[in-house]
Amino acid sequence: MSARQKKRPISLLTLAFMILLLSSCNESGDNKTSEERRLPYIGMHDVELIKQADGEFKTDSIYYTIPKFSFINQDSVEVSHHDYLGKISVVDFFFSNCPSICPMLSAQMVRVQESIKKQGISANVKFLSHTVDPARDTPSRLKEYADLIGADLSNWNFVTGKAEDLYYQAETGYMLSAFPSDSAEGGFFHTDKIVLLDKQMHIRGLYDGTSTQSVDKLIEDIVVLTREK
Repeated sequence: MSARQKKRPISLLTLAFMILLLSSCNESGDNKTSEERRLPYIGMHDVELIKQADGEFKTDSIYYTIPKFSFINQDSVEVSHHDYLGKISVVDFFFSNCPSICPMLSAQMVRVQESIKKQGISANVKFLSHTVDPARDTPSRLKEYADLIGADLSNWNFVTGKAEDLYYQAETGYMLSAFPSDSAEGGFFHTDKIVLLDKQMHIRGLYDGTSTQSVDKLIEDIVVLTREK
């Protein structure tokens, strides 16, 4: 049975958006201390000794960056890490037939996108959503899903590819969970986290994509990164 023929969780998605609409007045993207804060770097890092002109040595930290990637988006266009370098990235994992957390997760991603538009910083930010069900989530299905949730595709890609590459990117790249599971609703177990990357592809934050409070913090932290030198 095709993805189009399957019953979609539209009612759950609609409910998620209604909940988020009621909570949108509590968005806290305007943080008075954001100019003073710095976000942590997540993941292992190395320390390098650098010899200076005067013969003295100083230390420099080499922070973890996500692996290079190449996937196909909702328009059947190749999308790679090159398209995201130099931009702040907001990343998640989902699948279009998900009957559980995905509607809320996608609704929160849309809320983040709308918030940064209102703050006038959307030119600095790009969104990236990976399917964990590439067998059913073809580019045309991803386009349909993006339209369904009201995503603005000017700075948001929904990507598919080989299953092993998608799972590798989740588990090894972002250190999150994503895999087929007979015991999980919809047949896949995947993270509920939204990942925040800086312009050099360092992981700078992980947020519960089903929690309005946690996503409010994500919006604040995006502002922090836009001001980071």
